[in-house]
Amino acid sequence: MASLTPQQDRSRESLRRLLKAAAETLEEKGLEGATIPLIARRAGLSPGSVYRRFRDKDALLRTLMLETLQSSERRTTDILSPELSKSFSLEELARYLVRTTLESYRKHAGLMRALTQFVRSHSSVSFRKAMDEIEVRNFRQVVDFVLSKRAEITHPKPEKAASLALMTLAITLREIVILDVLSDTWAPILPKTDSDLVDQLTCIFLSYLKYGSGHPAR
Repeated sequence: MASLTPQQDRSRESLRRLLKAAAETLEEKGLEGATIPLIARRAGLSPGSVYRRFRDKDALLRTLMLETLQSSERRTTDILSPELSKSFSLEELARYLVRTTLESYRKHAGLMRALTQFVRSHSSVSFRKAMDEIEVRNFRQVVDFVLSKRAEITHPKPEKAASLALMTLAITLREIVILDVLSDTWAPILPKTDSDLVDQLTCIFLSYLKYGSGHPAR
């Protein structure tokens, strides 16, 4: 394989800085506040250099969204290995998924909120579909990881149960952490701490997968 030229190296580094700056600006300022001048300044570039690469903010955010989802997919593949599955019981695996999902959502809540808004409101049906397809592909990797513990799943339809349990987990955490749509009126109903939230969601997750066999521990 031919090595990159210095110009190609600089171009890739410039793009990396630009996408990193866009993600950080979205995290802090939200979708509307993340302007090209702010992103360019954070990346150490001029707005003109950004526009030479991307015709507008929409094109830049499309690239960022694609890179974010593809990066997430690669991390899922690397982390959810057969070795990891062998080291966990079903309960340990469920708790791991709940905890790491919550931690990731907490860490990147602003960015994920902005990108979710960007995709949902986008006028291009083909773009929205392409993003959904990557997310579904990533989701199916996690479903397969849960099904590696099929012997411990007593639900009569383990494939459907694993999919719905994971969807319930993701939607619940998205509503609470990312979309942040629950008013203070809901506070007395929700778990008081993240640790309690992990415990309760793990219990819900396992109760469904072990449907008909009684309640799991904790």
